[in-house]
Amino acid sequence: MFAIISIKLKNYFIYQEIYIIMLSANSERRYGTLQQAWDAIVAQLSSWHVIIDIIDIAIVAFIIYWLTKFIISRRAGKLALGVVIFIAFLIISQALQMKALSHVLSALASVGIIAIIIIFQPEIRIVLEKFGAVSFIKNFTETKNSKTKQAIITSLCEGVEQLANSYTGALIVIERSVKLPDEIKSGTIVNADISPTLMRSIFFNKSPMHDGAIIIRGGRIYAAGCFLPISTQEDIVKELGSRHRSAIGMSENSDAVVIVVSEETGTISVAIDGQLKRNYDKMNLEEELNKLLPDSLFNSKQK
Repeated sequence: MFAIISIKLKNYFIYQEIYIIMLSANSERRYGTLQQAWDAIVAQLSSWHVIIDIIDIAIVAFIIYWLTKFIISRRAGKLALGVVIFIAFLIISQALQMKALSHVLSALASVGIIAIIIIFQPEIRIVLEKFGAVSFIKNFTETKNSKTKQAIITSLCEGVEQLANSYTGALIVIERSVKLPDEIKSGTIVNADISPTLMRSIFFNKSPMHDGAIIIRGGRIYAAGCFLPISTQEDIVKELGSRHRSAIGMSENSDAVVIVVSEETGTISVAIDGQLKRNYDKMNLEEELNKLLPDSLFNSKQK
């Protein structure tokens, strides 16, 4: 009896040892498989990390380029150059251990951020407005209004051509993404369909609203007799009058397309992003507006 029990116990312990050995082998295999899987995940994440770094650098480079271009094209360019020179002097004074100069420049730099915000307040506002107006997500379900757009642009260009032929000065602002509530408040609400007859009436030299600008919103003449900000650029051609300077100033402060007709020469010009392009005729103006104005601006339901 005891012999049988001892044999069974011996077999039991042998089976237990075999089971433990098998578990160990399975654990090693599982560990190896998990390690391989983890290494693959790390390698994948590493490759994505490189791609993300490239995208990150590209975005930062674009922002720096865009801001540099924006600042240089405006009066803030000289102020920005002054800030760069100030920072360079500060670094040089600290590197050469010029204690007096370094102390003075450091004291000025401590309030420099607030000073920069105050000095560049108009430019900062414009930048934020333009960034906020950018639509990164396109609504593909939006109904296109190409026929309405073409009819409105044709009517507008006919009116501009008639004003140019009669040497009638005119200033026409086409509102895009950035809304113009302050400029609209300075004028008179009209909210009428665009027509050459109405445009001639508004800009007739005896009209009380002829000196101001008309603002087009949603394919309609929304307001007239509006006052616009005048550009402070110093390199504007001196022969250009206040209308052209106002057109450039409005295009600097928004993404609007501004059409101006010279009272002296009848020349048609277009201001976009602070730049003035001149010598348009009806056909060229129509082509330019078709390129610059999306169909969504001409919503036939807007009244």
